[in-house]
Amino acid sequence: MERPAWAPHGIDLSVPSVSRMYDYYLGGSHNFEADRAAARRAIEAFPGLPKIMQANRAFMRRAVRFAISQGVTQFLDIGSGIPTFGNVHETARAASAEARVVYVDNDPVAVAHSRAVLADDARTDILAADFRDPLSIVGGDPVRRLLDLDRPVALLLVALLHFFDDDDKPGEHIAGLRDALPPGSLLVISHAATESLPGTRERGNRLSDVYRSGGATLVMRTRAEVTAFFDGFDLVEPGVVPLPDWRPEAPVEDEDPIVHAGYAGVGRRA
Repeated sequence: MERPAWAPHGIDLSVPSVSRMYDYYLGGSHNFEADRAAARRAIEAFPGLPKIMQANRAFMRRAVRFAISQGVTQFLDIGSGIPTFGNVHETARAASAEARVVYVDNDPVAVAHSRAVLADDARTDILAADFRDPLSIVGGDPVRRLLDLDRPVALLLVALLHFFDDDDKPGEHIAGLRDALPPGSLLVISHAATESLPGTRERGNRLSDVYRSGGATLVMRTRAEVTAFFDGFDLVEPGVVPLPDWRPEAPVEDEDPIVHAGYAGVGRRA
């Protein structure tokens, strides 16, 4: 298999990556055949998956604009993936010239491509780190250099937590990040779910099997389980709701019902 010039050495091109599969769903070009094959199997198991990913990105952009409207101009986006059109720094910068963004990912392709895209952006950077090591994130050079942790930060865990099962203790890692952030900080979460849309549980199970066959975890959680991740944060209205229902900017009834297969919410640290 020919290795593209932008692909870091040392990664196995035959093993699919969840961030590169996400890039494929969104129409990106920084993915390999293994990623595309796995993504096609995922779409076969759960038709409408790209629409869900687009709804997820639309929620992320609404949440970023909400943060700016609340005076929060610092963003820490963990599990950021490969930067595509309409990412956090572009959305935030369009709303505030003061916005600063640190992306965090553990996929070498996502990190390498982000560094290339952000090379000339003094207010945005990428940190190679893992969500399961909060101290390495808040102590990382880009965070210490670009973010003032004495001022509110918007912590984005968008389409991330469903890749960690309960044995990974995601709630504990969120708590570690929460305790490093000052009052007024925001937590932005979106999460895969099937309970809010009739008839999707079986498709969700098939989708989880596809990810598992590629070596990744995909956990569907209930609204109550997603809400529990906001421990120590006060949920802002409308709470934890299906993706398109969080502060919509267009009539929700115009959306394909499949995009309700996921929950989203924003909380504020008291």
